[in-house]
Amino acid sequence: MTVITNIEDLRVLHQKRAPRMFYDYADSGSWTEGTYRSNESEFTKIKFRQRVAINMDHRSIESTMLGLPVSMPVALSPVGMTGMQHADGEILAAMAAKKFGVPFCLSTMSICSMEEVAKRTQHPFWFQLYVMRDKQFVSSLIERAKAVNCSALVLTLDLQILGQRHKDLKNGLSAPPKPTLKNIFNMFMKPAWCIDMLKTKNRQFGNIVGHVKGVDDMSSLGAWTASQFDPTLDWNEVEQIKKQWGGKLILKGILDPEDAKLAVLAGADAIIVSNHGGRQLDGAPSTIEALPAIVDAVGSQVEIWLDSGIRSGQDVIKALALGATGTMIGRSYIYGLGAMGQSGVTKALEIIAKELDLTMAFCGLKDVRQVNKNILFPGSF
Repeated sequence: MTVITNIEDLRVLHQKRAPRMFYDYADSGSWTEGTYRSNESEFTKIKFRQRVAINMDHRSIESTMLGLPVSMPVALSPVGMTGMQHADGEILAAMAAKKFGVPFCLSTMSICSMEEVAKRTQHPFWFQLYVMRDKQFVSSLIERAKAVNCSALVLTLDLQILGQRHKDLKNGLSAPPKPTLKNIFNMFMKPAWCIDMLKTKNRQFGNIVGHVKGVDDMSSLGAWTASQFDPTLDWNEVEQIKKQWGGKLILKGILDPEDAKLAVLAGADAIIVSNHGGRQLDGAPSTIEALPAIVDAVGSQVEIWLDSGIRSGQDVIKALALGATGTMIGRSYIYGLGAMGQSGVTKALEIIAKELDLTMAFCGLKDVRQVNKNILFPGSF
C-alpha cells in the first residue's frame, strides 16, 4: 500500500492511472515549458525564518476569500477537462471542496456541465468564463451561471489566443479520445479509468455541447479554441460582463502592475496573479516573482490571490507572506483527483493544510491572518 505524504506522491499515482493524453494535458506547459517549471522552482528560493520558544498552541489557518469564511486561504482553480482525469471529475472535486470548506471554480471547458455540478453538490461554486466570438453564447453562459446560483464569476483574461502546447498536439488531445490504435492501447492499460468512464454519461464538454448553435458533438478542444476564443477582448468588454453578471467578479491572468490597476478600474472584486500554469506565454515570469509588484500597485484596493505553481502548504504561506490574501491550486488537486477520485482531492487539501499549519508554527505564528514578510529570511525574496 502506497503511503501518501505529499503532492508529488499524488502526481506519481495520477500518471499511472490516467491515460497519457489527459495526464499530459494537466502536467505540461507551452513551448519549452520554462515558465511552467519556474512557477515551482522560484518558490524554493524563498526561505523561512524559524522561530523557537514561542507558544504555538491553538493555531488557526481559517481565513476569508471574498468576505466568506474558508477553512484555509486556498481555492480550487478552474481546470479544463477535469472530468477526463477521472469520471465526473468536476462533481467529485466540487464535493471534496464543499466538505473541506474551500471554494471550487468550474471551468467553461469542463466535462460536467454547471447544471450537473449544481444538481449533485447543491452548494454555490464559482464559474470561470472564457470570452468567445459567439457573444450570444457568452451571454447565455453568464445567465446559466446565475440560474444555478454561482456565487462569483471568474473571468480569464490570458487566453484570448492559445499558447502552443507541444504535448497536446503530439497526443492528439480530444474529449472523448479519438479511437486511434495508440489511444485504444493506452486506455486498455488504464482499466480502472475505463470502467469509471463507462459508468458516466459525462464525456464531452458539458457547458458547450448542445448549447452552441450547430455544435452537437464536440470532439476536438483545439478546433473549438482556434475558432472561438476572442482576441478582441478588451477592458470595455470586461466592464460590460461585470454589468451583466451583477455579482462578485474575479479577474484571472494578471501578471503586470499596470493590468492590475486596470482590473481595479474595471470593477474587479479580486484579481488572480496567474500565468495559466505556464501554459500560455513561455518566458513570462513565475507568479511568485510577479506578485510583489502587483501587491505594491493595488494591494490596498482589492483582494489579490496567487495561482500557478503551488504544490505545498509552504508555497501557500510564501505567497501570503509576499502580500497575497488567498491562493488557488490547479495541478495539486488534479493530481489527487486523477490518483484517487474525490478522496484524492481531499487528500491534496489535507496535505496542503497540514503543511501550511506546521510551517506557520515553525515561523512562530498561530493565525494565518498574521502572516507577513517577517516570516521570510532576509535576502531570499
